[in-house]
Amino acid sequence: MKMRNKTHAEQIERWAKFVRENPDKWKLKVKPFIDGQILMARRFYLKLSKTDGGKRKIMLLRGLNR
Repeated sequence: MKMRNKTHAEQIERWAKFVRENPDKWKLKVKPFIDGQILMARRFYLKLSKTDGGKRKIMLLRGLNR
């Protein structure tokens, strides 16, 4: 196993342990990140929808092939 993969796997194990042992605390750590991702996605779709063919591209991205 390469060093990066080993340290990555160890980090995943530490995070899984933290989640198991702190069911309420981990949500507070992750929520701002998830909320930020949702906001960025909404901004992206809004900006894309205003471009030529943007609405069609959004439908394709979301799997709505109409």
